[in-house]
Amino acid sequence: RLPGRYQYVALVPQWDLLDMLAQAGKAEPGFHLRMNTEATGTLTERGQVVGVSYRTADGQTGELRADLTVAADGRWSAVRRSAGLVPREFPVPIDAWWFRLPRRADDTGMGLTAWANGREFALTINRTDYFQIAYLAEKGLDPTLRAEGVERFRARIARLLPQLADRVDHIENMTDVKHLDVRLNRLRSWYTGGLLCIGDAAHAMSPVGGVGINLAVQDAVATARLLAGPLRGHTLRTADLARVQRRRHLPTVAVQTVQRMLHRVVFQPLVKGDRLGMPSALSTMLRRVPALRFVPGYLIGIGFRPERAPEFACRSSD
Repeated sequence: RLPGRYQYVALVPQWDLLDMLAQAGKAEPGFHLRMNTEATGTLTERGQVVGVSYRTADGQTGELRADLTVAADGRWSAVRRSAGLVPREFPVPIDAWWFRLPRRADDTGMGLTAWANGREFALTINRTDYFQIAYLAEKGLDPTLRAEGVERFRARIARLLPQLADRVDHIENMTDVKHLDVRLNRLRSWYTGGLLCIGDAAHAMSPVGGVGINLAVQDAVATARLLAGPLRGHTLRTADLARVQRRRHLPTVAVQTVQRMLHRVVFQPLVKGDRLGMPSALSTMLRRVPALRFVPGYLIGIGFRPERAPEFACRSSD
């Protein structure tokens, strides 16, 4: 039911996506990728950000200077913090714990699947050779899980995913379980002189709906379209950075508002034990009016304000 050429949602491991972007970037003469290099802070002159300081894996340090620094370094952005930009936090009822379990040839019917059992729920993602699994439960539970130890955690997973109970021993210890401190926040101003924050650095999204990467890519496309001209002409002003935020602010607020509503209506009652399963009214409505499933499909696959790559960024098919 969705418009456009692509009638599916692709689930791609992050490292494969990053490798693809790096390969595409190599075709651009002005592109330089520094691996194992961490941005440690911003460089400022006369109140203007003029680049970043960095540290390599072997401990060497240095500076990179630029007309514009784009902070795309995630929800714990060191660049944002160094520039003194502080996001507004919204309450979140859940955290996530990621781990893997092996997938066997006879495992069928399990692509992207949600599971629930009482106050716990999980999401399994078929990665061909293994299942990537997100265990979701009440925020703040991580110290308890680690104090209980791996045996208790295996028991939780076996109870929640009985079809995978015969392989939970592959979780060797709690270091195999990665805690994601779920955050939902947004900067009041995404920019300051010489610096623009996009993606999670500007607005950390809940994992609900898996739309954080959608918003981040759309931010990047809008940034390229709006700022390429001023950058090439060396006429970039802070007002140009404000245009990016104005363009992307409304869809960001809209998605976060939907996520906050789902946190309050769906997830908080679940983890508190006040309700089992989806709200009955919502389940009934989606069952009786299948066409309504178009709405979440559109919001996840396309979003409130889709962005198109500018002409100069599109290569011909030959």
